[in-house]
Amino acid sequence: MTTGEVADFLRVRERTIYEMVARQTIPFTRATGKLLFPRRLLAAWLEAQTELPQTGIAPPPPIYSGSNDPLLEWALRQSGSGLAVLARGSAHGLDDLVEGRAVLAGFHLLDPESGQWNLAAAQAHLPAASHVVIHWARRTQGLITAAGNPLGLTDLRDAVARGARFALRAGGAGSQRLLEVLLAREGLTTADLTTADRPAETHADLATLIETDEADCGLGLHAAAGARLGFITLVSDESFDLAMTRRAYFEPVIQSLLRLARSDTFAKRAQHLGGYDLSDLGKVRWNG
Repeated sequence: MTTGEVADFLRVRERTIYEMVARQTIPFTRATGKLLFPRRLLAAWLEAQTELPQTGIAPPPPIYSGSNDPLLEWALRQSGSGLAVLARGSAHGLDDLVEGRAVLAGFHLLDPESGQWNLAAAQAHLPAASHVVIHWARRTQGLITAAGNPLGLTDLRDAVARGARFALRAGGAGSQRLLEVLLAREGLTTADLTTADRPAETHADLATLIETDEADCGLGLHAAAGARLGFITLVSDESFDLAMTRRAYFEPVIQSLLRLARSDTFAKRAQHLGGYDLSDLGKVRWNG
């Protein structure tokens, strides 16, 4: 929609629309060199401004729940979002969002049948007509090994065949589910693995288990391996996405996060961590 069309639709003057754009209180784009307003986002924004009767239902607490992601957790702190981080796995994050225990959920769940990331999980978990899924980043996942890969591991099948000790993630973690999918493609299951004594809570925890010789390898992010550990790429296009209610998308807590994600500082941080592709960050992947 053009500025004039939006002004007519909202029954305000065009000057008011320009003022709202200047304050960044209405969704807009300058993709063609002039102001345009996506109809779908405008409708979602208008819905978010709607005053509803008091129902006695408390707003969700200021919590991010879901998958552990080093870049996102850094951005949540730097953006001043005020969100506490409860990194307890992709599936748990979606449950927390739907049940009102969190305002934002991060997840990366691969559908083995379609080969698509997150869409089947969004359709299965999130109520229709109330939630939206925004792309955060494509990430590189693989086998993290000790520095220099002293066992000379070459791939997942080789690591299993040679009895390497695997550090595992908890059952609700997207990385654990990804490992199960990758094993199934090789005709294997987690029962075929030699495993460490305890599961890793986060990617950093998994890297520490390997660094302290409690495990030989584990499926984790390139960003978690860093320069100090070995890394064998297995998946280079994992989609990590954020889910929230439509109303929450327009709240300051989310908008401050997305503003930071468009900055040079954020891009430099992602490059420093490694294993991130930010080309589609902010793209709407699913709108229930």
